[in-house]
Amino acid sequence: MANLLKEGEKIILLFKVNEEVYLGFKSTFRDCNPLHTNADFARNKGFRSEVMYGNILCGFLSYFVGEKLPDKEVIIHSQEINYLNPFYLGDELRFTAIIDHVHESVRVIEFKYLFENQTGQRIAKGRISIGLL
Repeated sequence: MANLLKEGEKIILLFKVNEEVYLGFKSTFRDCNPLHTNADFARNKGFRSEVMYGNILCGFLSYFVGEKLPDKEVIIHSQEINYLNPFYLGDELRFTAIIDHVHESVRVIEFKYLFENQTGQRIAKGRISIGLL
């Protein structure tokens, strides 16, 4: 795969934060923090409604690595995520990954990435390092 992907190349995906994603995360991990489950609580804390679980974005990262790279023989070595702004049910997120480094000698590709909502507001950014098996 390293010879298929070049430094500077971009991969762009769109994700919809719908009820299925939200309820699936909530029921799987049983996180009932009121910031994520109670609109009145969230509004009283200055948010427009329930804030979506930040780790939903990690699920989208997993999908990117497992399903959208040209090679399925990959493994995540490391990832970091910095949350910049909340996102909400119904948001459409644009995910942009840019290949930052290709280390052919050790079969590793490093990406930097950004999630933005439908208005262009930055939601999260980070880095992910992918090993080729």
